Amino acid sequence: MEIKRGVVKSFDAGTYRATVQVAGSLAVWLDGVPVARNIGPSDMVAGRSCALLFFDESNPADAVVVAVYE
Repeated sequence: MEIKRGVVKSFDAGTYRATVQVAGSLAVWLDGVPVARNIGPSDMVAGRSCALLFFDESNPADAVVVAVYE
């Protein structure tokens, strides 16, 4: 497992998934990343920093947003 920083680009409250830009990479945006349900929809604001947990480091699609912060 690996934890990386990111920035929320968008959030879909219906599916509880986000588009996230991985910190340090202008080209890597992950679409459809699941968001932990303990994070309220009002906290998933575009531009906020987030913590991404990658279960499989070789598979960027296997991640979840576990926290948001300022």
